[in-house]
Amino acid sequence: MESKQSSTSLKAVIAVLAVLLVGSLVYIFKLSSDTEKVQTVLTTTVSEKESVLKDLEELKSTYDAAIAENTSMSDELIQERDKVVSLMAEVKQSKGDLSAFKTKMNLLQNKLKALMAENEGLKNENTVVKAQRDSTVVVLNESKKYNEALVGQNDELSKVVEKGSKLTVLNIQSSAYKVRSSGKEIETDKARRTNMLKISFTIAGNEIAKSGDKTYYVQVIDSKNNVLGEKKTINFDSMNLTYSFTSTVKYENKTVQVSENLPGKDFQPGTYFINVFDKGELVSKSSFNLK
Repeated sequence: MESKQSSTSLKAVIAVLAVLLVGSLVYIFKLSSDTEKVQTVLTTTVSEKESVLKDLEELKSTYDAAIAENTSMSDELIQERDKVVSLMAEVKQSKGDLSAFKTKMNLLQNKLKALMAENEGLKNENTVVKAQRDSTVVVLNESKKYNEALVGQNDELSKVVEKGSKLTVLNIQSSAYKVRSSGKEIETDKARRTNMLKISFTIAGNEIAKSGDKTYYVQVIDSKNNVLGEKKTINFDSMNLTYSFTSTVKYENKTVQVSENLPGKDFQPGTYFINVFDKGELVSKSSFNLK
């Protein structure tokens, strides 16, 4: 009797274990199936994201190429390219459904097509304008060459006239004097006796030169490299000229003799230099000695 009860209990335990085993197998199968589904979804999402990013990268490259052409639409193209870059950043951060991003990408692709069509039209117009401009440039270049030839001839003629119209300063003479209190002037070659220098020069006659008042700046430098006289400084362009005195004459196209006195004291023995300037240009020079 006890043996029969034990057998019955064992069968009941085995039945329960069998049910549990079947339940476990069913649960494991379902869990495995769900895991595969999740993996499939994740794999699909990653693959789809890569595809969207690849399309966006191609879209960006197309914009970059169009921008590099530097047309009048470059600013608008840059704005749209920046939208693509922003969308790429959003897609990279996304972990869910990409349908919204695909919609935005389609809109950007359509916008690109419209802009590229407009850009192509502008390029064609620019080609026509360039052709017209090039033909105009050819005509202008021919006119420019002709004008340059005329200008060159005029410049040469002007140079000849300018050169011929310049006044010539020559025959600089210098003498040292001792001027007494009575006003009597005694010529000397001794530095210690000298209290006045007489400087003279000649302006040659020139029929094509411009007549009128002419001012010359005379610079007298002693043996110690000191400028004598007024020692005033005037600027001509980038040149600073310190002069001893000025001499203004009324020039009427005929030879003019100019003579000026330069008083002083404590003249030093040695060589003295005389430079005559017409404004900033040295037109004549000479030298003399005092013992």
